[in-house]
Amino acid sequence: MSAIRGQLRPSRRQIRRFSSEILADFQIGKTLSLNTFTPFGSENPEGLIVPTSPPPLTLWNKILGRTGIAWFCVAAIGQTAFILFIASYYGVRTATGNYAGWNDKSLIKGHVPGDDAGNLMFALHVLLAAVMTFTGLIQLVPVLRRKFPKLHRWSGRMFLVLACFLALGGLWLTWGRVTYLSLVSAVSVSLNAVLILVCAAYTLRFALARRFADHQRWAMRLFMVANGVWFIRVGLMGWILINQSPRWMNSTMSGPADIVISYGSFLIPLAVLELYSAARRSRSVPAKAAASLLVAGATVFTGIGILGASMFLWF
Repeated sequence: MSAIRGQLRPSRRQIRRFSSEILADFQIGKTLSLNTFTPFGSENPEGLIVPTSPPPLTLWNKILGRTGIAWFCVAAIGQTAFILFIASYYGVRTATGNYAGWNDKSLIKGHVPGDDAGNLMFALHVLLAAVMTFTGLIQLVPVLRRKFPKLHRWSGRMFLVLACFLALGGLWLTWGRVTYLSLVSAVSVSLNAVLILVCAAYTLRFALARRFADHQRWAMRLFMVANGVWFIRVGLMGWILINQSPRWMNSTMSGPADIVISYGSFLIPLAVLELYSAARRSRSVPAKAAASLLVAGATVFTGIGILGASMFLWF
């Protein structure tokens, strides 16, 4: 028995080595995870007994991560379709001088003869939205962030600047050009713009302070609220396809479903992101399981909405 205890008790040299490795990880800013260590009895030449995550926690942590990746992949497909639509429809018509052709799609207020300022702002708002969407997608691809840090930084700066410009432009188009169907929808656009500016300010603040963990959290929030224009189209078409009709909607975007989707286009993605992030940090299996189911449901709904928007709005 004493021989077995001797095998289980690490030497002082092993303890010093183990401690120095942990300190080194903290010094370079790595995030430690208990399940990264090798348990006793499986390819552990030092013979150390180290803690491991409980199997259910490890399983649900992986499931939660996979559901997050699945949502991003579905969203990336939908946003790519949105970019292609803007380029092929508005881009081509603008490049060829067919400004009146903007109105071939259903718009609240597109091209207005004689309104040069409004037409210019509309063109910039629509075309730059495609650029902002593309740079936002680049930010969320880990491989690009690791292998091409300069691309990550410059695309991030462009995304932040464009998000702020489009938020301010959206406010001007809404209230200055009177581009809204109802007051309730105009207020939702304005609230979305304010949240974009707030998230952009904190994203920049923490980047300059080199608090990169906080910077990343606020950048993700900015991504969600800045894509409110995309989310509202996905939400509208998802709701219509699931119900097989525009249930609780009307022509002025003031029906019960219209109001929920208008405000939910940026508040719901933001809330799901916060719950997902909290579950990732949590060591509660029920929390991870609930968040996994929530994100999985959001992925399915997003896919349905993308299908509907692609078929009936974009192409």
